[in-house]
Amino acid sequence: MSTAEGRRDVLLLAVDGGNSKTDVRLVRADGSQVSRAVGGAFRPQALGVPAAMAVLDALVAEVLQEGGGAPVRGIGAFLAGADLPEEIAALQAEVEARGWAEEVYVANDTFAVLYAGSPERQGVAVVCGTGINCVAVAPDGRTATFPGLGWESGDWGGGGDLGRAALFWAVRAEDGRGPATALLDAVTAHFGRERALDVVLAIHRGQESDRRLAGLAPAVFAAADAGDAVAGWLIDVLADEIAGMAGSAARRLDLQDPPVLLGGSVAAAGHPRLLHRVRERAPGPITVVTDAPVVGAVRYAVGRWGVDAPVASPA
Repeated sequence: MSTAEGRRDVLLLAVDGGNSKTDVRLVRADGSQVSRAVGGAFRPQALGVPAAMAVLDALVAEVLQEGGGAPVRGIGAFLAGADLPEEIAALQAEVEARGWAEEVYVANDTFAVLYAGSPERQGVAVVCGTGINCVAVAPDGRTATFPGLGWESGDWGGGGDLGRAALFWAVRAEDGRGPATALLDAVTAHFGRERALDVVLAIHRGQESDRRLAGLAPAVFAAADAGDAVAGWLIDVLADEIAGMAGSAARRLDLQDPPVLLGGSVAAAGHPRLLHRVRERAPGPITVVTDAPVVGAVRYAVGRWGVDAPVASPA
């Protein structure tokens, strides 16, 4: 039996731990699914590493029940919060300590979107969901990443920032400091409060979660479609941020006309104005990734440990 044929009985774990949900799959060496479990968000920076790992513990235990106790060759875990080298190392150690697989690979969840959209596992990926982040991989394996820490590291975008901007302009419309905008009605309706200021005070007092602001993204798109100038401007700013991140990553790797893959709930909504402006400014042709990011995690695992892994030459 060849080495490649022997791999067909291997089991692999693939994980996409995102800000909105965690998706875990147990697959065979060819990528075919054995079992799947989906649970809550993986948010180590906001909730702490123990709470984030508790989500993953439960989901991995669930999928491994279907594996019949067979050993797992490798786990590819693409996790939100794995931004800085020390964060990646800490999460790698947490996963290794659990003994789920013989080998462990941990990386930021943005790479899962890149691998889901590119069979060659190269190009530029921008994830625009609750937040925004970007990675690029060159044909020779070099990578370009961003800290992805939010406003402090120069990031703006995603549903959270779009919602905060909508609230900002709604308050200014309400008190006369800014132009009239349909975002005022959108904000008050979304939160079920009489005034935009009431929303601000509720968040300030801890009576409302600021995470609910991300849910305003569809209303911003709808207001832009209806001709609201403020909402339209916000969509343009978001498009420029997406294209700007992609362009920066491509330049750092000297990539010429690379595929630009867009993932995350906000980008995947496929708003025509947003995509048109990104397409005009991106460093290469854009594609909205429709496969779930965990598909990218599966692709990585199969490429490293499964039937697609390089076969060692005989001694």
